[in-house]
Amino acid sequence: MIQRLTRLIDVKSIVTIALTAVFAYLSATGKVDTNQFLTVFTVIIAFYFGTQSQKAAAGTGTAPGSKGE
Repeated sequence: MIQRLTRLIDVKSIVTIALTAVFAYLSATGKVDTNQFLTVFTVIIAFYFGTQSQKAAAGTGTAPGSKGE
């Protein structure tokens, strides 16, 4: 349980959650267009999950897209 909490309180996680909250607020108040929100949110989530995937692959010794050679 503590290990999961430690992983959640990672700088990338905090930035991802904060940016998501800010852009959701700006979109809800009409200060940011829905299409702009979708673009920014997609980039943020892709970056977050991309780095998580890369970290997981580094732990197994294989990089994403490699043939395991």
